[in-house]
Amino acid sequence: QVQLVESGGGLVQSGGFLRLSCAAPGSFSISIMGWYRQAPGKQRELVATITRDGNTNYADSVKGRFTISRDNTKNTVYLQMNSLKPEDTAVYYCYALAGVGSWGQGTQVTVSS
Repeated sequence: QVQLVESGGGLVQSGGFLRLSCAAPGSFSISIMGWYRQAPGKQRELVATITRDGNTNYADSVKGRFTISRDNTKNTVYLQMNSLKPEDTAVYYCYALAGVGSWGQGTQVTVSS
C-alpha cells in the first residue's frame, strides 16, 4: 500500500474556499488519485478522481465548485474547493490506486453558515 499524507482542512465560512493536498512519497506509479468524504451519520462518498493522464470525474454536488488536479512528478493530488457550503462539512479522505487502493487518514473540513 501507498502512504498518503493529507493537509489543508479546516474551518471556513459558507462561500469560502479551502485547498486540500495529498502527497504519496515514493517513486511508484499511481494510476488514479482522488478524494472522498464522509459526513457524520452518512456513508463515504466520492468527491472527485483524476487519472494519471488528467481525466477527471466529479460528484454532481461539487461540479463547478471543486477542482481536482495532480502533479505526477510529486505524486500529489490537490482539491481546490470554492463556494463552500455547510453541506460540504465532512472528513475528506485521499485515495490512491497503485495496484491496490490506499486511503489517507482524513482531514476535517467544516463549513459554518
